[in-house]
Parts: sequence; structure tokens; C-alpha cells
Amino acid sequence: MNFIEKEIAKAKRRRKLRKGAVILLLIILGGLAVVGILSLAGPYAGTPDIAVIRIEGTVVSGTVQSGGYAGSEYIGSQIRRAADDPLTRAIVLRIDSGGGTPAASQEIVRDIIYAKQKKPVIVSMGDIATSGAYYIAAYADRIYASPDTITGGIGVIWLFYDISGQLEEEGIEIDAVKSGDKKDMTSPYRTLSPDEEGYAQEFVDAAFSRFYEDISSQRNISRESIQDGRVIRGEDAISLGLVDEFGNLHDAIAGARMLARFR
Repeated sequence: MNFIEKEIAKAKRRRKLRKGAVILLLIILGGLAVVGILSLAGPYAGTPDIAVIRIEGTVVSGTVQSGGYAGSEYIGSQIRRAADDPLTRAIVLRIDSGGGTPAASQEIVRDIIYAKQKKPVIVSMGDIATSGAYYIAAYADRIYASPDTITGGIGVIWLFYDISGQLEEEGIEIDAVKSGDKKDMTSPYRTLSPDEEGYAQEFVDAAFSRFYEDISSQRNISRESIQDGRVIRGEDAISLGLVDEFGNLHDAIAGARMLARFR
């Protein structure tokens, strides 16, 4: 082999090495891209086809998602984003909340109804899912809980603080100029009148009736079994129809994936 032939052979080998390096680099970059896509496809690592959305803390209106509060706008946007994501086959709501305001729960429920038109929505209860948090859970296709999960607590409460006795002892008087007799009925500076107590009771009863009607439209439960507002262990909640089966978050994810297959 003469000098020219040797140089040509060397050039061919260098081209092969460069081509192989480029292919290897493309493979590595492609793998990294796939990992990146999978990590963005769902909020629960390792299960990109199932979106896990956490509702933790007191449920309130707004975008807050820290300090022990779960904002309805924040939660709702996550639910709708998962519902519209073609890569997400089902949604799991991981609830660990003692409830919150009725209006905030109602806002999240509307987002769940929107999502259920597109894919299954499953609930996994943690330590606690009571009151408004159960209201949210009731609209899921299936509810998982542990035997000692605290749930139930279905009801409405309106607290009034009265420090008028203490103010009287200290010789402090407070005068209120108001446009209506009941404008300051939530003030702690005086006691409620009988008329105000009656109005507050009507208010709470009406809110509870709406609460029960909404829940019973989704779950086969009797008013008598929950109207005293007591909390219920997960084990008892199954027999009352509040929960469907025992299971942790992983069981709920597996159940969501199964439901998605038959949708």
C-alpha cells in the first residue's frame, strides 16, 4: 500500500470515528430528552400517565399552596391541566385535609366535574379527609382510604366568640353604629340576640342541606348516618358508603390506571 492509499484509509477511519461519536451523542441527547419529557408529563415521578395532585391543608379560595393552605384556584388549575393533557390517562387526588370553606370546595368540585368528562378521577385519602375535603372526594370515581384514615365530619359550623363579659369587668364599652341590626352579629364584643341565633341556625342548616344533597348525588349514603357531623374511621366509612376500598397512594394509582383502560 503506497503513501496515498495509507492516507486515504486513515481519513476513512477518522470519518467513521467521528460518525460514531455523533451517533452516540445523539443517542445520549435523545435519552435525556425522553427523561425530561417524562418528568414533565405528570407531577408524580415514575408514573407519567397518571397525574397525582395533592390537596393538603385547609381548603380556601385563591392561589395559595403553602403554609397549611390549599387554594382552590391552584388546585383547580392543576386538575384542568391534567384533564387537558393527552399524555395523562387518569387523575389521582391525594387528600390530606380537614376541610375548609364551602365555596372553595365547591370551586374544586366544578373542576373535578370538568375532568371526569375526559378521564377517571380517583381519590387517595391520607391521614384525614373530612368536611369540605370529603365534599371534594365524593365527586371522584373511586375513593381509597386506610382503615384508620379520619374521614366524615360532614357538616357546617359557624363559630361566634363573645368576650363581652371580660370587657365589662375591665370597664370597656364599645358602641357600634350600623346600617342594619345584624351587621355586627359576628362581633365578639357582644352576645347574639335570640333573633340572630335563629338566623345563624337557618344559615347553617341551609348550607348543610346543600352539602348533603351534593354528596348524596354522588355517594349512596343516608342523611341519618352522617348528619351528626361526627368523624368516621376509614374502616367504618366503607360500610357507610363513604369510601370504596382500602389502599394507599400506590393502590390508588394502580386503580386509576385500571379504570383508564376501560374508559
